[in-house]
Amino acid sequence: MALPWRRCCRWTAGLGGAPLLSAVCGRFAAVAEGSLRRKGTSSGLGSAAAAFAAGAGNKSSTKCNFRSLCTTENPRCCNRLHSDANLKDPFPLVQKDLKNLYDDIKKELLVSKLELKSLCDYYFDGKGKAFRPMVVALMARACNVHSGRDRDLLPCQRSIAMISEMIHTASLVHDDVIDGSDTRRGKTTINEIWGERKAILAGDFILSKASMALARIGNNTVVAVLSQVIDDLVRGEFMQLGSKENENERFKHYLEKTFKKTASLIANSCKAVSILGSPDPEVHEIAFQYGKNIGIAFQLIDDVLDFTSCANQLGKPSAADLRLGLATGPVLFACQQFPELHAMIMRRFGSAGDVERAWQYVLQSDGVQQTSYLAHRYCQEAIQQIRKLCPSPEREALVHLPEIILTRDK
Repeated sequence: MALPWRRCCRWTAGLGGAPLLSAVCGRFAAVAEGSLRRKGTSSGLGSAAAAFAAGAGNKSSTKCNFRSLCTTENPRCCNRLHSDANLKDPFPLVQKDLKNLYDDIKKELLVSKLELKSLCDYYFDGKGKAFRPMVVALMARACNVHSGRDRDLLPCQRSIAMISEMIHTASLVHDDVIDGSDTRRGKTTINEIWGERKAILAGDFILSKASMALARIGNNTVVAVLSQVIDDLVRGEFMQLGSKENENERFKHYLEKTFKKTASLIANSCKAVSILGSPDPEVHEIAFQYGKNIGIAFQLIDDVLDFTSCANQLGKPSAADLRLGLATGPVLFACQQFPELHAMIMRRFGSAGDVERAWQYVLQSDGVQQTSYLAHRYCQEAIQQIRKLCPSPEREALVHLPEIILTRDK
C-alpha cells in the first residue's frame, strides 16, 4: 500500500488548532441537524466533529490521539494508521461486480455522433480508481447479508454503482470548465481539447443518461435519494464560489460544502443500495452515515494532498486549490497560527504573491496535521456505523477502507 506523505510531518497537536476546533465542532454539532437534514435522515456531520472537539480542548489527549495515527517519525514519511494491520485489498470482493462497469457505462452513452461519443468516453477508459462504485458494491453486499439475502448484488444495485460513477464523472467535467483546469487524472481535460461549450454539453449528456438509467430501476424512493445528489452538487458548487468572514462560520461553510460536493454522492448511493436490499430504515441510516463520513474524510485527505503530494502523483498541479482561491482545511487551521491568512482568504488569494505566502504558512503550521486528524475522526465515526451490520467479508472491507483513505498519496 502506498505510504501517505511525501514530506516529514510531526503528528502532535498544535495549540493553534484547538480553539478553532472547539468552537467549530461544538457549534457544528448543533447546526448539522437542521442544515443538512434529509427526509428522516440527519446529516450527522456534527458527530465526528463534536468528538474531535472533546479532544481538542485537552492538549494531552489530543496529542495522544495524534500519536495513535502515526507512531514513529521518518525523514521521508510517517507510518500508517495501524502498523500491525494486515489490510486486504477490498477490490477483489467486488471485482466480479465491477469487471465490465466501464463497458456498460459506454453502452449507456452510445450515440451515433462520433465526436460526442469520444467526449463522453474520454474519462471512462478503465483507468480511474472506481472508488465510489467499489464502496457502493461493498455496501450493497454487506446490507444484503445483514438482511438475510444472498450476498451477490442485485442487478438494480449494480446499476446504482454504475450511476454513481456517471454522476461523479459528469461533475468532474463541469468542475474542470468552472475551474479552467487543463489536466485531470494525468490527462488533458475535455474542455482543453474540445472547448468549454462541448465539455458542458458532454457533462449534461452523461447526467441525462445517468438519470435515464436511474428511472429504469423503477423505485421512486431510490430516484428521490439519488436526485438529492445532483441538487447537492449544484448547491455545493455555489457555496465554493463564496466565503465567510467569520472564522467559525467559514469552517462550517467549508464542511457543508465538502458534504455537498463530495460526500453526498457516496452517502446517498450507499443509502440507495441499502433501500434496494433491505426494508429496514435503520440499515438505510447506517449506509447513509457510513458513506457521508467516508466521503468527508476522503475530501479532507484530498485537501491535505494538495499540500503534500507532487503534481505527477495527483494528476493535477499541486496548490491547485490556492490558485483557484479556495481555502481548504489546512489553510483554515493554519489561520490560527498565521492570522495574515484571513485577509488572503477574503480576497481569494488574488494579490501578487498570495498563493506562495499562503503555501509557506500552511507548511510552517500544523494545518496539514489538524486536517488529517479531523479526517481520522470522521473515519472513526464511519467504522462505528458500519460495525452495526452483521459480520461479513464485505463489512470487514468497509471497516478497513478508512485506513486506505487515510494513507493514500493520490
